[in-house]
Amino acid sequence: MRRATLFAAALIAASFANADDAIEFSSGERQVVLLELYTSEGCSSCPPADRWLSGLASDPDLWRDVVPVAFHVDYWNYLGWRDRFSADRYSDRQRRYRREGAAGAVYTPGFFLGGAEWLGWRGGQSPRASRAVVGPLRATLSGDRVEVRFEPADTVREELLAHVALLGMNRQTAVLRGENRGRRLTHDFVVLKHAMGTMRERDGGFDARLTIDRRDGTKLAVAIWVESNRRQKPLQATGGLLPAL
Repeated sequence: MRRATLFAAALIAASFANADDAIEFSSGERQVVLLELYTSEGCSSCPPADRWLSGLASDPDLWRDVVPVAFHVDYWNYLGWRDRFSADRYSDRQRRYRREGAAGAVYTPGFFLGGAEWLGWRGGQSPRASRAVVGPLRATLSGDRVEVRFEPADTVREELLAHVALLGMNRQTAVLRGENRGRRLTHDFVVLKHAMGTMRERDGGFDARLTIDRRDGTKLAVAIWVESNRRQKPLQATGGLLPAL
């Protein structure tokens, strides 16, 4: 993928409404893949993966072809450093990938691209854009309310879940203990908050209304995606930068 400025990438993804301060995001018909990193501030092997993910911030295909999120797991907290971004539910999400056969083990750093284990980052590869036509995903943020609409290209006969994640950009931590003691770590696309809900079928599509607290400082982004409740495989995604409140 080519390189450009973060500002230019954001303009591709988000269109800002006027008086009501609503923000709209849309994926288009072609599938936008969700790239998930499972990482930890307590893992000495994770900083290279964190830096690689941060490099996507200047990629012109950001939000248009790929939506990155970094879930910080909690299973390394016992090593002497509690990761302030970690949560057990993020660890559980990674473990579910293992149970469903998407990965052979639970480890960090671990990448999943479109719901499948992905190792390409180690060789300097960029996430490949999907050619699948799956239907548009649209989301409107107004205050803390998020309205999600997915219109699948094919018939869907299963329950769908809508996800929204508030992402922190350029979040820095001075690690005082554990395997990364003495390092200052920088995180981008780190999941600060995460909400999900069942989608309701209506007029040939699926709708959901979610709530997420956006009061978490500056330099924020958002990721929205839809997946089956039966199997943890993202179907469509969208996202972008958020303006300061």
